[in-house]
Amino acid sequence: MENPIVTPSELKTEEFVVNIGPQHPATHGVLRVEATLDGEIIKDVLPHLGYIHRGIEKMTESLGYKQSIFLTSRMDYLSAHINNHLCALAIEKAAQIEVPARAKAIRIIMDELQRLTSHELWWGSCAMDIGAVTPFFLAFRDRERILELFEQNTGNRLTMSYIIPGGVMNDIRPDFVPKLKELIKSIKDYRKEYDQLITGNFIFQHRTQGIGILSKEQAISLGCTGPTARASGLSCDIRKLYPYDGYEKLDFKEVIDYGCDNWARYVVRMEEMNQSIHIIEQLLDNMPTGEYRTKLKGVLKLPAGEYYQRVESARGELGVYIVSDGGAKPYRMKFRTPCYSNLGAVKPISVGMKIADLMANMATIDLVIPDMDR
Repeated sequence: MENPIVTPSELKTEEFVVNIGPQHPATHGVLRVEATLDGEIIKDVLPHLGYIHRGIEKMTESLGYKQSIFLTSRMDYLSAHINNHLCALAIEKAAQIEVPARAKAIRIIMDELQRLTSHELWWGSCAMDIGAVTPFFLAFRDRERILELFEQNTGNRLTMSYIIPGGVMNDIRPDFVPKLKELIKSIKDYRKEYDQLITGNFIFQHRTQGIGILSKEQAISLGCTGPTARASGLSCDIRKLYPYDGYEKLDFKEVIDYGCDNWARYVVRMEEMNQSIHIIEQLLDNMPTGEYRTKLKGVLKLPAGEYYQRVESARGELGVYIVSDGGAKPYRMKFRTPCYSNLGAVKPISVGMKIADLMANMATIDLVIPDMDR
């Protein structure tokens, strides 16, 4: 008896659920992703948060304004300088504190160095999630030199707490500028190596081009910001739209791509590294002299009211909303973090794709879990 021939339309499949995380290398932290699959095809994606919640926003209510800034380094730990900068700007706006020109320049240099370290680590981890191991080690090698510079000038490598209301904690060391100029030359050489190893790699291009489509309309609807949104053709760079601490005086481009896919998100971040280098070089050649900090009272009080400030972190728009009752501690402090909104893009760019594409999609969005679980 011959075996009956079964046509594809007669095949019956059954959906099943796979839990990715909360302990999984591709989730970059304790994030659980509940993926509903039909074979290898993704039917639904449901992220689960809350595995690393630390109550930072609530803790700020029991601390002074100067103290609460130090907690922000623990949110997006790859953008610690920028987190500190955000809160310092909000407090300065509320208390009408003038910041010296030298302090502003130092802040921007530290922010852009922080953006470089973040994008370098992203480059290595993104390549690793898609299947390349070597870039991960190269990224740590290159990032290490910037962290050494941070340590020499701030005393810390990861959670610096260096930018404070009124300026910065300490002035930069006398050898900071020549060391950074030498480092910039090395970073430019590293960038060429990155392009040779990954950007021009056919396999990497095949895994990212046309994969993970996020339209401009979807990006706006989900509240996506940063490179994730700019890769979908959306202009949203806070440094350009709402400049702070002198960004309006600097010459740099807002990097926008219209590809809307994983490849576009990769290209945007790679070019942003070039723009960060360009910003730093301008400031190193025109470093202001003078004070690095405005002296403030030991206990800082903000006038009663509501205040909001935003900055451009390595992952997008980072905002803080402060409610003050006129006391020495915030009545309420709420953060608008980019990763929380960007996470919403994982489902629309993954449904209908294969399970292996989910890893690439999350990698190009560049998620930092503590930035969501505050």
